[in-house]
Amino acid sequence: MTATAISSQPRQRPEATPQARGRLLPVALAMMLLFAAIGGQMLNLAFAGRNEARLASAEPIVRVHARPDIVDRNGRIIATDVDAASLFADPALLLDLDEVIEKLTLALPLLDEAELRKSLGDRNRRFAWIKRGMAPVEAQRVHDLGLPGLAFRREPKRVYPTGALTGHIVGQVNVDNRGQAGLERYIDETMGLDAVSGATASRLKQVRLSLDLGVQHSVADELKSAMTRYTATAAAGLVLDIRSGEILAAVSLPSVDSNRPAEVLDPSRPERLQGGVYELGSIFKMLTVAMALEEGRATLEKTYDVTKPIEIGRFTIKDAHPSPVPLSVRDIFLQSSNVGAGLLALEGGTERQLMFLARLGLTEQMRTETGTVAPPLLPKRWDRIETVTISYGHGLAVAPMQFASAAAALLNGGYRVTPTYIATETPILGKATREAIREAILMPATSAAMREIMRLNVTSRNGTGHRADVTGYRVGGKTGTAEMPGENGYQRRSVISSFAGAFPMDEPRYLTLISLFEPQPTAETRNQITAAVNAAPVTARIVTRIAPILGILPRRLDGADAKAD
Repeated sequence: MTATAISSQPRQRPEATPQARGRLLPVALAMMLLFAAIGGQMLNLAFAGRNEARLASAEPIVRVHARPDIVDRNGRIIATDVDAASLFADPALLLDLDEVIEKLTLALPLLDEAELRKSLGDRNRRFAWIKRGMAPVEAQRVHDLGLPGLAFRREPKRVYPTGALTGHIVGQVNVDNRGQAGLERYIDETMGLDAVSGATASRLKQVRLSLDLGVQHSVADELKSAMTRYTATAAAGLVLDIRSGEILAAVSLPSVDSNRPAEVLDPSRPERLQGGVYELGSIFKMLTVAMALEEGRATLEKTYDVTKPIEIGRFTIKDAHPSPVPLSVRDIFLQSSNVGAGLLALEGGTERQLMFLARLGLTEQMRTETGTVAPPLLPKRWDRIETVTISYGHGLAVAPMQFASAAAALLNGGYRVTPTYIATETPILGKATREAIREAILMPATSAAMREIMRLNVTSRNGTGHRADVTGYRVGGKTGTAEMPGENGYQRRSVISSFAGAFPMDEPRYLTLISLFEPQPTAETRNQITAAVNAAPVTARIVTRIAPILGILPRRLDGADAKAD
């Protein structure tokens, strides 16, 4: 019998063909990708949590608005957007409503508990805002509470680094970053906004203002000091470029902080430069004298008999310190004679006075980029007595901004000026271009004569404005003290004292208008409340501070120059 030989060698496995390997490789790769996706999703759920996923699904698409930066003429930030956290909740995920409300109101004391309970108590709601635009410290306090059902989203929030210094000018925005007042509203109306769904920077070009923050601060600081020094209830002041109309400073006190919207709506903090109208007193004599010169009825040397009061019906117009002799137009201005101003106005007549004031833009409402200016309050009946009282600043109420616009034409050669908060000296619209398109409304000779007597009113010891003089800066101007109306007529001890000034008067560039509301008599003022003893020296202190900022160098006076000045 033949035995069959059994080999001790192991059986060889058949090798996979190239076709088989080609089929297995895609399957293996697919399995690896599937397990990687499952693992990634498990990690994502582990870190994010089921609660966050449901919150994200509950959150609606909310559109807020990114705004352009606002800067002063030198590029310093006045308003900008920052990335801020906004807190919201999914009421359906809140475990204990009482606990949530208690902890949130402790962390955020300004929250309204009743409103919060109403907002979060509806379990059918899937989204409710709690607080938007939170400060980082507030967001951190809420985050540390670890309350289920709460989450944050990032949004642009408007902030104002200059605070109360520019509050009346820039205005404010709402929670959606839309402009509600001031320049913020102007931006919405003229430029539009970028609608965004998160903390995204605006693509719009920054808005460069005509304001100079250095000048703005100087004016605000001096007005605050003046309110304390003279115990005034309020103050307002502006600095205007009489060539371009650019507003370098505009201050109204008490001020408001745009970071605190409630202040903007506070009726005890009104904007006084263009938000209210006032009888401004004897600074209106600038207009009365200019009218007489413009119409050729008078020269600075022509005299008028001011020794006797003006009698019109039951009214008697007289001067506080009557002159014993007739006065020239020049002296009527220097001594601020009400009788003299009345005679000049009566000589021209009521119709011509109305037409002249209309030519200067004082009878129609005007506006700036911060909004409409309060409309002038004209007399219901414009007769001879109104013609006289308006000649020295009573009976016609205007906004200080509107008066400043008219006064600029008296000094710049006779051209109409439109006040603006937007910088005009740009490559597109330069200063020369803006001046070339201005409208002439007065003769250059009239403007030259006004510059002469306004300067003389400050340099002459007989002038009411001599306390506004600043060595080297050639200040000129006119005082005005207007009694404020009350329930029983005008209040003799409650006044608005104003000084309308300009510098340097040999070639005027800047107009200042300073008003103090209800200043009180002091030992320093020898118990007087007139503009000559308060608004005029305040103007001098302001010019001393702002002239160097504006590049106006003091002129050295030798003997000859001093006599000529």
